This record gives sequence, structure tokens and C-alpha cells, in this order.
Amino acid sequence: MARDTIFALSTGRPPAAIAIVRISGPAARTALETLAGRVPAPRVATFATLHSMSGAAIDDAVVLYFPESNSATGEDLAELQVHGSRAVLATIFEEIGRISGMRAAEAGEFTRRAFENGKLDLTEAEGLDDLIHADTEAQRRQALRQFKGLLGERAETWRRQIIEALALVEAGIDFSDEGDVPDELIAPARDKVARLQNEIEVVLAASTTAERLRDGLVVAIAGPPNAGKSTLLNRLARREAAIVSPYAGTTRDVIEVHLDLGGFPVVLLDTAGIRETSDPVEEEGVRRARERAADADLVLWLTDSMADPVVRGSDPVAESRLWLVLNKIDLMDRTQQVRASNVAGRVFQVSATQGQGIAELTDELGRFAADYFGAGEAALVTRARQKALLEAAASALRRAGGVASGADEILAEELRVAAQALGRLLGKVDVEDILEKIFKDFCIGK
Repeated sequence: MARDTIFALSTGRPPAAIAIVRISGPAARTALETLAGRVPAPRVATFATLHSMSGAAIDDAVVLYFPESNSATGEDLAELQVHGSRAVLATIFEEIGRISGMRAAEAGEFTRRAFENGKLDLTEAEGLDDLIHADTEAQRRQALRQFKGLLGERAETWRRQIIEALALVEAGIDFSDEGDVPDELIAPARDKVARLQNEIEVVLAASTTAERLRDGLVVAIAGPPNAGKSTLLNRLARREAAIVSPYAGTTRDVIEVHLDLGGFPVVLLDTAGIRETSDPVEEEGVRRARERAADADLVLWLTDSMADPVVRGSDPVAESRLWLVLNKIDLMDRTQQVRASNVAGRVFQVSATQGQGIAELTDELGRFAADYFGAGEAALVTRARQKALLEAAASALRRAGGVASGADEILAEELRVAAQALGRLLGKVDVEDILEKIFKDFCIGK
């Protein structure tokens, strides 16, 4: 059976000045002939008036046609650039839907067809997904490297070289009765294995912060009740993200706010006040606060500057990941100011309500994020799936390097395992179980 032709809006939600409707599949030409009256020259933007099947004019448009050999999806592809009103788009979709073999695209289906038709590998598709969802400049740069195929190119090169080494080993097995021939074949294969293992492990070593860059640096605001944690969150977020109340225990669950600090993603957490309580709901909030703070990359331990700032017996994290923030400095007298200035460690004095000291704290958070992510921006591995498969390939190569002389069949099997892991990374073998998971997060029309 001929494959369905899919169509979707590939730009933002209407109304908009311009909207782009994409059509991919064997009936793309038919759609152009039906709506525009002709198929324009390939890859040439052409003005046309779109008509319904009854002959009524729908809209003036710019139409393009990309034959399958030169299209993004590997299929015949048409684009209609129209005015982005709801009425125009509703009519166009209705008319396209009347054409035999047409149906609305599912999320990620254009990109999945590009993958299935060899226009991009799985690492490039993941990079495109990350590029679509990038919120900060650092995330954009990292995603663009993936989309350009930097990891895919390296992985394909490694896979090719492993297959070459495997061919040498299998040739040695086939010619085992030829005296010195096996040694001449196996020795170069072992050298290649050792070099490839080292290259993959170097790439893996730089992967930790790159994975975190996709999700953001996690900074938790923790401390006792009524210290001003929610007020500080709102001040840093520059909006009313959390409810502020003078009553202790107002914050029960963890509130997340995503920030862009100097181009780096930061997830700011407002947690429940940490104290002993008999209220079961507040107790659960305190448990979650301790848990999230313990997992955070950095904790801002917020305390009332008029209380004793040195007492931090309830700190849920190690000192190395904790900054002390003394709040309400606008209410301090001279004696309290001197006392606060003598507190040891990384200390910031702020007024969450008045804004004093907030700029300095924000700047320091931006520098912390830049230092944290600095080494990870050039990394190639950005997802747990990629890391797991590269680790599997490196482990197989490590085992291959330890295979005793003469056990060439075992050496060949380990090389096959390594090559298969890299094939799964690229989407070349045995990946049906993960394709739906990857592409379901894409936008409709992409």
C-alpha cells in the first residue's frame, strides 16, 4: 500500500502574520495541483492563489515544491506560506483533508520520516528536539552541535573502524591454518581496538555536565520557616511565582522556576521550611524539601539575618554546595550588621522584599552556572541514552583488549557487541523500542 501523505502547520499558533503548512508524501504534488493549480519548479518560491475544490479563492500564497531526492523528509514535500489567520488555515486544512491519501501528521512525524529515509541519524534527531526546546543560549549552542551531526559522525567513524577490525579478526580465523597469516591480521586489529576504546572514553569523560545542560543547574532555596524563601524566589524570578504569607508552613510542595542566567539554564526551587512538625501535610513538604535540597547542585540556605546566622544544624547538604543567604538586612541594626559580616563561609546579605543585595546574588549565580557548565559545552554526549550506549561500546572494547591470544572467536564477538551498540546509538539497528519515545516529544509539524 502507498504510504499516507501527511500535512500540518509548521509555525506557531494562529493568528500570525505568516503561517507555513507542510505536506510530505506521495500526494504532495497532487495537493499543489489541487490548491495552487500547478506544481512550481523544484526549490523555487512561487506566488500562487490557492483555491478550494469548488473554485473559490482561499488566499494568496508563496508555494514551494521539493522532490524527494532534495527534501528534508526524503519524500516529495510541499510548503504553503499563507496568511496566518485561523479562517485561512481552517479552510486550507479542510481542502487538503479532502484529497485521497491525506491525513494530519502526528507529533514528530516529519522528523521521523527524515530519519527513516536516511536524511539524519538518531543523534541528529535528538539534537533537533533539543534545539526546538532550547531555552538558553548555551542549550542552543549544544543542541546545534548535535543537530549538525558531530556525535553521529564520530560514532559512525568508530563503528566503521570496529567493523574493519572485526574483518581482520574473522579473516585470521578463516586463515588459521596458514601459519603466520593470523598474527599479521590480529595484531593490527588489537591496536585499533585499544585506540578506539581510548577515544570513546575521552568523549564519555566530558559528558556529565553536557547532560545537565539540557535540564538546567538545580538551585534549591532552603532554610527554616518564615525566612523569606518564597519572597526571594519571586524576586529572582521577577514575578509572583510563589505564594507569600507571614504564616509558617505556607509552602507545602516544591515550586520550580526556570531561569536564564547569563545564557545558562537554572532551575530554582522554593522548598518548604525545614522544621519539626506534627502536621502530616507539612511533614511531607519538609521531607520533599530535604530530598530536593540534597539532590540540588547548589543550595541557598536562607535565614533571618536578625536570628543567629551561625546556627545551621538542619542543613540538608554538604558545606561545599551551600551558600548562606542572610535575609531582611533592611531591618538590621548596627550590632546585627557587624555580627552578620563576621559569619564565615560564602555569605550573601539581601533584602528579598526591598531588593538589596539581589543583583550581587544573581551575578554570582550566573558565574557559578558558567563555571559549572563551562567544560561541558564542548561535549558531544548530551543524553543518558547516548551515554549508556557509548559505555556499552567502550566496555566491549575493553573486554576485547583483554581477550587472551588465540581466543579469536571471543575477540570477534566482543567487537560485534561494540559495533551493535554504536549502531543503536545512530539508529541503524534494533531501535524500534525507543523511536516512539524520542519522537513523541516533538511538535506537531516537525
